[in-house]
Amino acid sequence: MSSSVQPKRVRKNPEARRAEIVATAAAVALAEGLECITMRRVAEALDVRPGLISHYFPVAEELVAEAFGTAAGGELAELLPESEAGLPAVQRLARFLGRTEGPRYDELSRLWLNARHLSRFRPALRERVGQQEARWRDGLTALLSDGVATGEFRTPDPQIAAIRLLVVLDGLGVHANTDRTGHPPAVTAMVHALAESDLGLPPGTLGTPH
Repeated sequence: MSSSVQPKRVRKNPEARRAEIVATAAAVALAEGLECITMRRVAEALDVRPGLISHYFPVAEELVAEAFGTAAGGELAELLPESEAGLPAVQRLARFLGRTEGPRYDELSRLWLNARHLSRFRPALRERVGQQEARWRDGLTALLSDGVATGEFRTPDPQIAAIRLLVVLDGLGVHANTDRTGHPPAVTAMVHALAESDLGLPPGTLGTPH
């Protein structure tokens, strides 16, 4: 005989609940866009009342900003994982560039396009976009500086080299919403060619896009 007693909900501590809300909002951002993050949408995904979401985030814009920061921070951790810190810098850079291809990176590029557009009108999001851009710049600069220190790279200013690479990656990411099958190899391999040129590496050292 089946029981009609509903399973008792487990009460989560505030830190765990807040992290769950942010993670859910980040998933909504990646799948549907930052505009779709609302109290009701996140509550539906978690099967809770909207009032619970507003308890942790009284202002929806703060949740949007936090969700973007979480998604973008996770992206950087994927592209420049700390677990690879002991590898040669040239190998780490080649892996980084290899990860900036394919459907997963397109998904993240769309998120950045979305965030940069909305940040014109949303101060909290604009601040978070700036913070994540700085993290990207600092992370890639650190990698290039390591390569200079070990003699793998030759560049007078690792930060400028990092910014140049990020500008090209951003430019290529703009096409995440369009058909890129007609792009010639010189375009798809642009960031690899620039990195090799700026860092004094022989052509082909960093591989080529698939």
